[in-house]
Amino acid sequence: MDLKISVPLSKKYNTIFQKNKDFKNIEFSILKLKKNQYFSNSKNYQIILIILSGTCSVKINKIFYKNIGKRKNVFDGKAYAIIIPNNSKFEIKSINSCEIAVVKIKSKFDGNPILITPKEIKTKNVGKKNWSRKVFDIVDSKYPIDDILIGETINPSGNWSSSPPHKHDRFRPPIEGKHKEIYFYKVFPEQGFGIQRIYTKKHFDESYTIKNNDLILIPKGYHPVVAGPGYKLYYLWILIGDNKNYFLYDDPKHKWIKDN
Repeated sequence: MDLKISVPLSKKYNTIFQKNKDFKNIEFSILKLKKNQYFSNSKNYQIILIILSGTCSVKINKIFYKNIGKRKNVFDGKAYAIIIPNNSKFEIKSINSCEIAVVKIKSKFDGNPILITPKEIKTKNVGKKNWSRKVFDIVDSKYPIDDILIGETINPSGNWSSSPPHKHDRFRPPIEGKHKEIYFYKVFPEQGFGIQRIYTKKHFDESYTIKNNDLILIPKGYHPVVAGPGYKLYYLWILIGDNKNYFLYDDPKHKWIKDN
């Protein structure tokens, strides 16, 4: 089972992943706009835009958000994001060159658009020693959406995250929630790399070399990831499942490091 997807981001709209048997109702794309370019769309999907870099203005039906997104890249502060309801027409105009993650998911959310600003994003310092990292919760359970959680994680050079190795593939709250997950990576400097491991208690154990703009599907299992020495590693994480039960189950063999 190959869970890694590498697609050159050479187009204006780059579809990286469309649904398969494990991820039935989601599509992930990267929109790259030069200064003063436009992009418009209308689909029977809920759409979440995460501005990875640059500044843009977005019109959704009759609602207009002007000059949102301030960071130079994903390592430069927190994101702006917009939750766009089903059956909405939207148009994006770039103010300068910008890169936007586009998440499409089947959902029952039909309310008004929701703008998420950096002030509304929770920041957490997680772990310690060489498994410390910063986690930013963008779309969490406070929003009126039942089936998705989105955030960003940054690993310092040489550091691990999703550590101790954890999983969330069985519904047994409060011990564990059930989600499938997608990771989209950035590396700084861009020639760097990381390593992603995905494994289960039995039968499955795979590792992948991660490079800039790679995507990994995590349908099940524990999934620790490490940044290569000298390189910072970023990943946008998307959890599909029950966002009211965000419980992570640590691998019993490795959970001891929390007390060390």
